Amino acid sequence: MDYTSSNKQFTFDVNKSTLIKKDNRNFINVLGIKQLNTLQNVSLLDIFLSKSNVVEPHYHQNAAELVYCISGAAIISLLNPDTKKIQNYQITPGQVANVPQGWWHYEIATVDNTHLLAIFDAPTPEVILGSDILKFTPSNIMAHTYCMDENQWKEAIASVQPSTYIGPPKDCNREKEKSSKQHSQHKNNYAYHYYPYTTPYPFHYNYPCGPTPYS
Repeated sequence: MDYTSSNKQFTFDVNKSTLIKKDNRNFINVLGIKQLNTLQNVSLLDIFLSKSNVVEPHYHQNAAELVYCISGAAIISLLNPDTKKIQNYQITPGQVANVPQGWWHYEIATVDNTHLLAIFDAPTPEVILGSDILKFTPSNIMAHTYCMDENQWKEAIASVQPSTYIGPPKDCNREKEKSSKQHSQHKNNYAYHYYPYTTPYPFHYNYPCGPTPYS
């Protein structure tokens, strides 16, 4: 790299480089070689989260990640590909968690005003997001691969937005969804009690694929 060139940058305001913004308390700023052209094998994400907000499950195909907690607290969760187990690490100010390159992971804030710094050993922090995998993999492939009903799969991921980055969405209303499910279950229980022969049998065989004998 020619450091004598007049177009070389040695300083940058990361506050002016927003990667994603959910709201004023949940957003991520980015610094990579596109923002600061003298960077080599280093880049970072400046992450701000309020309680219960999560940087969605994802992995970095080109870099390891070191997550440093500046303020607040967060749980950094990794899927260890060797043990096939989730490893959870809570970090508070001054503590770090290391995410090896290519490992599936996510971060969730446990208190408000959480501030994390994610540092990468690559000039650009490339990422593959869980929301993109769910949304862009053809539904017929997912259904066929895992022996699922394709319409049920489509319904399950209907509310998933590509490139979510920070979840849950601002319009998420889990209490309303929970209430609707409870109401539906109540109706089903009522129908079974009074009309037992119009609903599925209370006992059945569990088949891995296809309809049951009573379908």
